[in-house]
Amino acid sequence: MSETSGMPRAVGRRRYPVRRALVAAIGTLGLAAVAAATGVAPADASAPAPSSGWSQVFLDDFDGAAGSGVNTSNWQYDTGTSYPGGAANWGTGEVETMTSSTSNVALDGNGNLLITPRRDASGNWTSGRIETKRTDFQPPAGGKLRVQARIQLPNVTGAAAKGYWPAFWALGAPFRGNYQNWPGVGELDIMENVQGLNTDWATVHCGTNPGGPCNETTGIGGSTACTGTSCQAGFHTYAMEWDRSTSPEEIRFYLDGVNFHTVKANQVDATTWANATNHGYFVILNVAMGGGFPGAFGGGPDGGTEPGHPMTVDYVQVLQSSGGGTTPPPSGGSRDAYGTIQAESYDSQSGTTTESTTDSGGGQDLGYVSNGDWAQYKGVDFGSTPATQFKARVASGAPDGISGLVEVRLDSRSNAPIGSFAVGNTGGWQTWRTVPANISSVTGKHDVYLTFSSGQPADFVNVNWFGFAH
Repeated sequence: MSETSGMPRAVGRRRYPVRRALVAAIGTLGLAAVAAATGVAPADASAPAPSSGWSQVFLDDFDGAAGSGVNTSNWQYDTGTSYPGGAANWGTGEVETMTSSTSNVALDGNGNLLITPRRDASGNWTSGRIETKRTDFQPPAGGKLRVQARIQLPNVTGAAAKGYWPAFWALGAPFRGNYQNWPGVGELDIMENVQGLNTDWATVHCGTNPGGPCNETTGIGGSTACTGTSCQAGFHTYAMEWDRSTSPEEIRFYLDGVNFHTVKANQVDATTWANATNHGYFVILNVAMGGGFPGAFGGGPDGGTEPGHPMTVDYVQVLQSSGGGTTPPPSGGSRDAYGTIQAESYDSQSGTTTESTTDSGGGQDLGYVSNGDWAQYKGVDFGSTPATQFKARVASGAPDGISGLVEVRLDSRSNAPIGSFAVGNTGGWQTWRTVPANISSVTGKHDVYLTFSSGQPADFVNVNWFGFAH
């Protein structure tokens, strides 16, 4: 976890109509109030079964009694303010003392790990940092390694989040026991976040410090925003895929299955790359308080920072492929094309958000949809009998003259639609109507994309659910 990481890219945000923006804000405040009052965390999800071509080499899904510590066959605790003989304050300027106390690192009894920063009456901070005992995570020759975790970041934002620095990352094995050879031995930051911002940073550190071919201490970084829910308000899947089957070799970073940052071997000299990659890695989970990275975004912690907001980790999984495996979906498994696919259950999306629905059964819908937006649903199984129809439950409060198409595409957003239907005002944003459409015959398993097109920039549809029929 470097002193500073790659600075954020500008993230565009569509302006919603004022009325709908107010509704969204009120709904968000209501949900936040309920969460604060009940303290109910989202249910845990199983780690995905390995896709074809992949094998699982490590998994911890954090099952165990509430208040118990981590499985010490898998993890070891880092305690104090440094490694033995290593740089003070973990080399980053952070201010907390790491402990093995279950007040800082504990299972919640619902299949999750909680790493919780605390502040005592004197203003001293404690938190937790664990790392895998194994240090041998690396791809085989000509193969791939995938390290992923499903995480909800500390649910705190604004001034109350000053100084928070949660991270999911990995260090080169030669660092363990040496503690003086960073960054040459490599560091892979799969997820870093600071100050409660809705941003996921991913970074490769290598070479020499300061400066050098990897621009230390910043590193070679990229960032993206969490969608659907913010990084703090819900779980997201953060992943790194190290690929030795490509030329040049590359390391890719994913948020909810979407590749947003890639570092290739030819971006640095051959010696720098080899020094950072000719060995295994160990994986780290921690929540730091203060240090160089929060310092770049306003500093902290200070008197207004709220302690007690945990990073919640559902699982950590490491997968390996001998070469030909395709990137596994973050949710695993498959969807039944002939069942009801909830629109808010997407694997990735652009431009939309979710909101509570008044349609029968309650739940959420995919809202604020306008021209160019899309949502992806991985692993939809159509079976061997061709599907020929598509239907979706939609609503619209768009003004007169505003309408658009709901389109279905398979496997790529750039493929031609296999079917579509037009929708305009249905009588209100929560006035629901099920609309059918014919589609080209489909069999087998596919990633399904709902894409939305309109001649106007305004929002034109909400989607509750969709499905297919023979």
